[in-house]
Amino acid sequence: MPRISFDELPPDARLWIFAAERPLSPVEKSRVLDETDAFIYEWMAHGVPLTAGRDLRHDQFVLVGVDERAAGVSGCSIDALVRRMQQLESVLGLELINNAPVLYREGDAVVRVSRDRFAELAAAGTVGPNTRVFDNTLTRVGDLLAGKWEVKAGESWHARAFF
Repeated sequence: MPRISFDELPPDARLWIFAAERPLSPVEKSRVLDETDAFIYEWMAHGVPLTAGRDLRHDQFVLVGVDERAAGVSGCSIDALVRRMQQLESVLGLELINNAPVLYREGDAVVRVSRDRFAELAAAGTVGPNTRVFDNTLTRVGDLLAGKWEVKAGESWHARAFF
């Protein structure tokens, strides 16, 4: 069980977004949440427990946040989080920590493509500045709460890279 609910994290809490390569099955969702909860419950920085929470969105995005007011994350604690996600990748046989692909909305579906493919789609006019994309580079919960995660491509780094 997480130390706190993700919804209890303050806006200045640190944020990591891990995007699975596809929507998770019910069994995979349960496994990811259970494993993430177990990790968060034991997660420490320099021997001090971290106040952290997690969430799963759109059956595909694992969000982990840390309230650093009591204890800040360290390089080693961040490495531990990444290692846990790598272990989950291995167990589930899917990618969680590859930030190179672009994830965007196509109707109600979340689509994941390489940056090269997204550039091709942009050149063909299939995707454009109004296409809803996920900005998984956010580092603060407040940006997520402010609606900066799922945005029009023209309002994110995608505009500079593809349009």
